[in-house]
Amino acid sequence: MQSRVTFDTMDFIAEEGHFPPKAIQIMQKKPSWRTEDEIQAVCNILQVLDSYRNYAEPLQLLLAKVMRFERFGRRRVIIKKGQKGNSFYFIYLGTVAITKDEDGSSAFLDPHPKLLHKGSCFGETDVLHASMRRSTIVCMEETEFLVVDREDFFANKLDQEVQKDAQYQFEFFRKMELFASWSDEKLWQLVAMAKIERFSYGQLISKDFGESPFIMFISKGSCEVLRLLDLGASPSYHRWIWQHLELIDDRPLKTRLSEYSPMERFKEFQIKSYPLQDFSSLKLLHLKKACGLQGTSFSRKIRTSGDTLPKMLGPKIQSRPAQSIKCAMINTKLGELPKEAAVGAYVKVHTVEQGEILGLHQDFLPEGECDTRPLILMSLGNELIRIRKEIFYELIDNDDEMIKKLLKLDIAFPSDEDMCQKFLQQNSWNIFRKDLLQLLVEPCQSQLFTPNRPKKREIYNPKSVVLDLCSINKTTKPRYPIFMAPQKYLPPLRIVQAIKAPRYKIRELLA
Repeated sequence: MQSRVTFDTMDFIAEEGHFPPKAIQIMQKKPSWRTEDEIQAVCNILQVLDSYRNYAEPLQLLLAKVMRFERFGRRRVIIKKGQKGNSFYFIYLGTVAITKDEDGSSAFLDPHPKLLHKGSCFGETDVLHASMRRSTIVCMEETEFLVVDREDFFANKLDQEVQKDAQYQFEFFRKMELFASWSDEKLWQLVAMAKIERFSYGQLISKDFGESPFIMFISKGSCEVLRLLDLGASPSYHRWIWQHLELIDDRPLKTRLSEYSPMERFKEFQIKSYPLQDFSSLKLLHLKKACGLQGTSFSRKIRTSGDTLPKMLGPKIQSRPAQSIKCAMINTKLGELPKEAAVGAYVKVHTVEQGEILGLHQDFLPEGECDTRPLILMSLGNELIRIRKEIFYELIDNDDEMIKKLLKLDIAFPSDEDMCQKFLQQNSWNIFRKDLLQLLVEPCQSQLFTPNRPKKREIYNPKSVVLDLCSINKTTKPRYPIFMAPQKYLPPLRIVQAIKAPRYKIRELLA
């Protein structure tokens, strides 16, 4: 006889963002009274918390067994500096601030307080080692917590599971050449202040690990260092854009290749018309005037080879008419640029492998040699051990050998200009490869059968991340979402993955 399933998912639905009432009822029970199904249900709900998800699965279940729920209002002091640590906390909803005063009042006066948000946890180290609180934690708004008390922590043998993680960290550090000269006692001091965190593929680890207060040791897997590149700030990008916009009139390649350059036509003019006189000074005068001319903010003419010559040379020189692009322009440090072409791109800078360290070497370099560019850290599926910088610096104080080793860990990342050139080269290759495939692969004569399916509302459109220079001067713009990336102290920047540019027909290039 089969038993009836009585689990009702509606029991675990709550107001937006709040902890579900049914889960609160489970946490009101004593740990020994909670069933396995109830513990598993709570564990599933808590997967939205990054700090909880970082624990191994056995420890997650034990935490779900002993946790209790608390909700506190604004200005409530959760942890007071100087007191003994009896509990540690997971933030399920709300925000708290970290301060050095006892009542937490400075958090409401400081314009930029240190904040912890949903998914963070605090107080674990003090509970494990029965140490005194080194900071005060105060609620900045109504906040919901999941609390683990020291008594329940040890009664249910959670410390044994934590000790397994600690032993794993100790063995990892002991294998590193960086800590070869450290004693076991000193290495255990490092382990006591460190914490393991796990990240899935594509998960953001840090928006700018250079400004992070933590040092990160990659213990498993790998991650990527990315750079948000403002293409409009690159001289190579400016040249590339205007070179391709000159092709917007779509003239045949043979016509372009048959034209002389301005220098060649001017020399020919001098020889044929005025062989005894030198007009180099006259040429320089007209070039200076041409360079001094600036287009309006709403249109710009593409200067082709014939347009750069003085008008007084008249009909003796054949030049093609200028092609006018009517679109909004912006002024940059490098000159005018179409407003739509002011975009950015995320560029891969470096891949960090197992055993490497991040967030440390820059601190020991001279001020002028430090790379202060914002660098993003993205997980490719990895595990890391994180420790606060000030704690690590206390451990290596007066250790000259360690500082010498750290200086050798310096990673030289490429400049923004080099990354921009690489991005444009890759983009040009992708365009050529696509055109070549279309030329060599014969199109299917008969249409493949496609079943009639209802159209779904798409959130992502591939055209959203492509800058189309071919339609830059068209009045009607396609309707699709645009992805914008925030910049520190600067306006948001449109993000693209590729640039579709006017180009010669590949049949003419291969002819």
